[in-house]
Parts: sequence; C-alpha cells; structure tokens
Amino acid sequence: MTTRRDFLKQTAATGVLAATSGLALPALAQKSAIKLGYVSPQTGPLAAFGEADKFVIENFLATTKKMGLDYQVVVKDSQSNPNRAAEVTKELIVTDEVNLVLVSSTPETTNPVSTTCEAEEMPCISTVAPWQPWFIGQQANPGDPNSWKPFNFAYHFFWGLEDIIAVFTGMWAQVETNKKVGGLFPNDGDGNAWGDKVVGFPPVLEKLGYTLTDPGRFQNLSDDFSAQINAFKQANAEIVTGVVIPPDLATFWNQAKQQGFKPKVASVGKALLFPQTVESLGDAGHNLSTEVWWTPSHPFKSSLTGETAAQVADAFTKATGRPWTQPIGFAHALFELAVDVMKRADEPGDGEAVAKVIGETKLDTLVGPIAWGNDKLPPFAQKNVAKTPLVGGQWRLKQGGKGYDLIIVENASAPNIPTGGKMEPIA
Repeated sequence: MTTRRDFLKQTAATGVLAATSGLALPALAQKSAIKLGYVSPQTGPLAAFGEADKFVIENFLATTKKMGLDYQVVVKDSQSNPNRAAEVTKELIVTDEVNLVLVSSTPETTNPVSTTCEAEEMPCISTVAPWQPWFIGQQANPGDPNSWKPFNFAYHFFWGLEDIIAVFTGMWAQVETNKKVGGLFPNDGDGNAWGDKVVGFPPVLEKLGYTLTDPGRFQNLSDDFSAQINAFKQANAEIVTGVVIPPDLATFWNQAKQQGFKPKVASVGKALLFPQTVESLGDAGHNLSTEVWWTPSHPFKSSLTGETAAQVADAFTKATGRPWTQPIGFAHALFELAVDVMKRADEPGDGEAVAKVIGETKLDTLVGPIAWGNDKLPPFAQKNVAKTPLVGGQWRLKQGGKGYDLIIVENASAPNIPTGGKMEPIA
C-alpha cells in the first residue's frame, strides 16, 4: 500500500504536485494548524505512566492558544501493548497526517513508536525509558555493538542505566548491609536491559563488591514470586533491586512479607515511581526506594509557561485532587520541545528538516537542559540521545500514617537537586 509519505515523495520527484489542481492538496502542503501525535499507555498495567496526560495536554493547548499558536494534539492510547503502540503510530502518520510524533513511557511504548516513525520518515521525540533499552533495543542486532546505527528521525531524552546504577548503589552505601543483592528482572525491554551482563547491573555490581542473585526472567503480571523469594532467602540477600510494573511489585512485596523475607533495602524502578503503588502496600511501603527523575523540588522552569516544577505539580493536584507523579514533568517537556522545534522549522511538513532541527535543540525545560550531541554519551548514541538528571528517593509514611512523601536521599550526580534526608533501612 502506498503511504501518504510515499505519495508525497513520488509527486515531488515527478514534478506533478503543482499540476494536480483537480486533487485536494495534502494537509502539510497547506497553511494549517501544526498537528502533534501523542502516544502513551493510558490503560493497562502501565496506565500510571499516562495518568497526567490529560492535564498536560489540556494545559498545553490552552497555553499555546493564549500565545497565538495554532496546535492540535491527536492522542493515542497504546493500551500498554507494543503491537498496539506501533499500530496507532501508523494511524497518526498515514490517517491523521501529524507533523511530529511524541511518545512517552517504557520501552514497550517508546520503541515500537520510534521504530515505526523511523521507517515512515516521521520525526519523533521520545522519553521515559532508559536510553540503552530504547537505542539498543531498536537495533537489528542488539548483541553486536559494531552493527549499531544512529537514527535519522527518532530522538530520545532521559537518563541511562549508568545513572540509575550509580544512584541505587549510592543509596545502598548509606546503609550497612552484606552487599548481597536479589534482582527482579522481567522478560521485557527494561528487565532484559537491567539484567544484561554487559550493559546492565551485573558487571557494575560485581566491580563494586556486590553479589547479585538473578533467578532469571519472569513474565509481567505474574501471580507467584515464591521462586524469586526463595532464591533471595537462600542467598541471604539484604538488598532487592529490579524494574517491575506496579501490579508485580505489590504482589512480590506482599508475598515476601508473608514468606518472612525482610531485606534491609528495596530499590525498585518503574513500580515505585507512583504514590498509588506505595499506598496500596499500607504501612509496608515505608522506606522503599526508587529512582527520581522529577519532583516539585527540582530547580527547573517551563520554557513555555515560566512555571516552576512546584507550580506545575501544585496545579496538577488542584485540578485532579491527586498527588503529583514523576511523568508530569516529562510529558510537559515533550510539548515544550515540540513548540521549540516547530518555531525553528521552516516547514512543519518537511520531516527531514524537522528532524534536523530536533538534533540542533538546546532548551532549558521543566526537567532540565535538553540538548542532543552530548559527549558524555558513547559516540554511537550522541546523535539521538539527550541526558536528563537523576537522583534517588525513599518513600516515607507521613505523620499520622496517611499517605507517603518521596524524600530525595541521593544526589551525587545532580547536586543542584536538593536532598531532604538520608537513606534509612527498612524497619
């Protein structure tokens, strides 16, 4: 089937576009609103990542309207399913005729969307997935670094595995343990990357004197973690780490408690980002720890509205009645980048030109400075990856036991983000 983009190329190449006066010109040849496509998991097991999308998008449209800018946003729900993510991205490109695709939240969403955009020559900005599973996971041969190639249309901003390993081990060093670690790595993009013997946790932990027990990959939405719990108990693991979806963390932690497994530290990515996951554990969520990419105390402002992180978080709570969540900042930053890119692009409908402008971006956003081409990354990733800061936090029960606060306890790699306390062992 000839796609819209194929049609545009063919007509431009043969010089017949101007002569087709009897046909309606494609939308991107007309002076019209800039149309953004947005994909995230708004339903399914990853839905917590998309909780703030409606708030962010409504505020974006209101802000740009006040600025006299004409934007439309076509929102698609990946339903936490990679195949669905790819399918709706094709719809955005071919049917909805968007000018730029924005995508957020975990490799199961970012990768199929970015891959589809790359194949269709549609500029795409992606976030909320560590850069290794995003970049390496899209390569034809992920196991052969010599074969890895940069992308022409897909760009990503977030932190990497090197950052989260540094943050987690920085937190663990504040607590006296036997340095024996149990790893919870599921069979998905994040789990396979975190548990990878080359780019993941194993080689760094070994170098730092930790002993890792990895019982192997498990399927998401598992209902029995007895095998993992028994392996950790036998190894006398005093630290648990991993990257699991929210339902699996609740299942694992409740079963660990029932089976008498009580580690001193539990630093888990993904699931522990969200207050509702911790609150579902009752008092058992106290002093669980996680990576922290964005909080109201982050010292950054929006390039669109001038609001501070605290003001945006407060506005979310006022509008929804719910506590702030970390994805708010990054969803907001995606739309900051979209406006900045489209301001600098001569022709919003020229995918190659828009992609080039993305690569030239240097913008201070709600999540910090974003610029591609950073020499702090391996050469193969510098074109397509921009890094954002990462710190570590611990969930603490509020006085009276109603709800939790996320306290930043480790900021060695981002000292401009203030700490609020020291790491404490799980009671």
